[in-house]
Amino acid sequence: MERHLLGLSGGRDSAALAVLMRQARPDLHIEYFFTDTGKELPEVYDFLGRLEGFLGKPILRLNPDRDFDFWLREYNNFLPSPRTRWCTRMLKLRPFERWIRPDLEAGTTIHSYVAIRADEMHREGLTATHPNLRIVMPLRERGIDKRGVIELLDGAGLGLPDYYRWRSRSGCTFCFFQQKIEWVNLMREHPEAFEEAKRYEKNAIEHGSPFTWSDRESLDELARPERVAQIERDYQIRIARLKARRRPNALRPEPSQEEMMLDDDGGGCLVCHK
Repeated sequence: MERHLLGLSGGRDSAALAVLMRQARPDLHIEYFFTDTGKELPEVYDFLGRLEGFLGKPILRLNPDRDFDFWLREYNNFLPSPRTRWCTRMLKLRPFERWIRPDLEAGTTIHSYVAIRADEMHREGLTATHPNLRIVMPLRERGIDKRGVIELLDGAGLGLPDYYRWRSRSGCTFCFFQQKIEWVNLMREHPEAFEEAKRYEKNAIEHGSPFTWSDRESLDELARPERVAQIERDYQIRIARLKARRRPNALRPEPSQEEMMLDDDGGGCLVCHK
């Protein structure tokens, strides 16, 4: 027995992988799934709906057995951070492992397709933790990079998820991998989600958490008008420097504003990547 599984995050890379497999291997019965933390952006659900239309089949929703609030209490109200990524472990990896464990133990070979691109050689992806689990990385194997991912999505008529106007990744609204400018943008695009993140942060600090969502400052500090203005200036300087580095290469088109926002390749959740 064999199963072929492809995890979707609501982001560009995993969606492009789904498009690739749908086009390149229509003979495979692939099960598409999305691990829903309950803290996702509305744009993620919209994009998953569009992707279901292209794939012609539903995307299974996996839900954690316990929500974010439960695990926050279990971890003594300490916020997750790049050093203690309990959110990924409990809200993404755990539901996936619980879902596939019975089949693995029954001897079924499971092929898990992970969207690691060819230009992400520093990324290892999900590690196989069972002898019957096979990790497959078709984007890397076929030499598909970030531009190739965008071309796949455009060719399928999907384009990018709408949040890429202002954010570089899918994931929870309060993902600690967000850039400073993305916190500012979250405050404007989804103020209710920003306020929720502030409440989580204040509660964590009151309980002695050493972490804030954003590095070295609280969201209250980040949201001050003078600090917002500084973050926006710093972001514009970064864009200008990026353009200056790319301009001498006439063979590469100048990146769009969306591509600039996409130019952050920090660590994402490991089940399905971005």
